[in-house]
Amino acid sequence: MTNTIAMKMELPKVPDIELVALNGLALLGKHLGIADDKIGEARILVTEAVINALEHGGKEHPKVEVEFTMTSRELTIFVRDYGKGFVPSEVEQPDIKLKIGSRNKRGWGLKLMQSMSDDFRIDSTVEGTKITIKKKLV
Repeated sequence: MTNTIAMKMELPKVPDIELVALNGLALLGKHLGIADDKIGEARILVTEAVINALEHGGKEHPKVEVEFTMTSRELTIFVRDYGKGFVPSEVEQPDIKLKIGSRNKRGWGLKLMQSMSDDFRIDSTVEGTKITIKKKLV
């Protein structure tokens, strides 16, 4: 039987609030005996997802919902905001050659999350965006 732990939180839009999610993630990982390097990778995913959600979330609902479901083998990260949404296929892919000489070094979050995930899904409408990330931990 696989031990499953789930944690849900609603984060207000305040500076450094992503640290609450990261601390919760680390504690769950420690409880299940997950390797530090895998938790480190998961922390990057959570940081990107939460910061993006807080940045692009709506002003009328300045909060982000975060949920982790973890076993000793896999982590599922769910992040939801209440912004205006976007069309994922229309997001410009960052080009390293152009970014090096540019003042704008931003725009890597979605690509980074996708490349570090075992499964990455975006569901975005005018009522907000939901990101679901699966990460193998073994």
